[in-house]
Amino acid sequence: MAAYGRRMEFAEDRPRWRQVHEVIVERIRAGEYPPRSRVPSTVALMGEFGIANVTAQKVLRQLRADGLIYTEVGMGSFVSGPSQPPES
Repeated sequence: MAAYGRRMEFAEDRPRWRQVHEVIVERIRAGEYPPRSRVPSTVALMGEFGIANVTAQKVLRQLRADGLIYTEVGMGSFVSGPSQPPES
C-alpha cells in the first residue's frame, strides 16, 4: 500500500472512524484499490492515520457492512467486485 507522508488532521465534529472510512471509500471509488485488491489492515490503518486498533476495526467493519469489502480469514480484506467469493 502507498505510504502517505503525514497523518490526517481530523475534524472535531465527526468521529475519527467515519473520517477514515470516507477516505478509504474515496480510494475505492477512485480505483486506487481496484476490485479484489487488498485494503489496508487494521495495523496499516493505525500507522497511516494514527488511530487506535478499535477505531481501525470499526472502519473495516463498516466497509464490510457497506458491501465494499469482504474478508478472507487468514488472508485479509479485499475490495468487493464482480468475481468476489460468495458471502458465507
